[in-house]
Amino acid sequence: MSSKPLHLWYAYPDDLLDSATAQACAALLTVEERERCQRYKFEKHRRESLVTRVLVRSALSNRRAVRPEAWRFKENEHGKPFLDPDCGLHFNLSNSVGLVVCLVAEGDEVGVDVESPARSPQIMEVVKAVFSSEELAQLEELEDTAKQDRALSLWTLKEAYIKCRGMGLALPLKKISFLYGGTEGIRLEVDLEVDDNPGRWRFCSFDLAGHRVAAVVEQKDAAELNLWEAHPLLSPPRNLGTCNAQWFPRI
Repeated sequence: MSSKPLHLWYAYPDDLLDSATAQACAALLTVEERERCQRYKFEKHRRESLVTRVLVRSALSNRRAVRPEAWRFKENEHGKPFLDPDCGLHFNLSNSVGLVVCLVAEGDEVGVDVESPARSPQIMEVVKAVFSSEELAQLEELEDTAKQDRALSLWTLKEAYIKCRGMGLALPLKKISFLYGGTEGIRLEVDLEVDDNPGRWRFCSFDLAGHRVAAVVEQKDAAELNLWEAHPLLSPPRNLGTCNAQWFPRI
């Protein structure tokens, strides 16, 4: 697999506090998608869901001559969405109350996750259930602030990996390790029963708009990651150029 540029789009759910923008966004969705957005109990989560669905349509239309409202999607058995019909683009989405991201690639499987640092204390409460023994050992060597920061990075990296695989929580998180140190910087170690070729994945972790983002891609070389800010939503996006995130393992 050759390295092709990746495109990471991001948007802000609070843009939908403007009712005209919210109505224009809703008009781009199918009836079923609008209904799914409305099922959320809280308005902030309805905004988050709507922005997620609009952002992926905008990002895909930037790569193909297709109107945003014309895209159609299906999901695999684990809930990962894909295009119907296939046009060679792969994408993955992640959302938080404050930020939504969409990663798009030409032909390569991708996974992305975004979390607010404010969630670090919640992540610390479940580390023993989701981190491997090796990850926990490295975590224990850190002081409190660094420990929470590392937990946030591990959480997003593991989420991005299982999303890239298209299997989500069907994969055993404790058998997937992102270990720090050595010449590789960060290395991925996975039980053979989970992944017999973990060397095919490249990954990075960085901060964006006050959030931690992790990306995983099935490429053999370090990828060029282009940033696009969709703000205000539905306005022409702002191309911020190439992100200088460090890809691992280092080559």
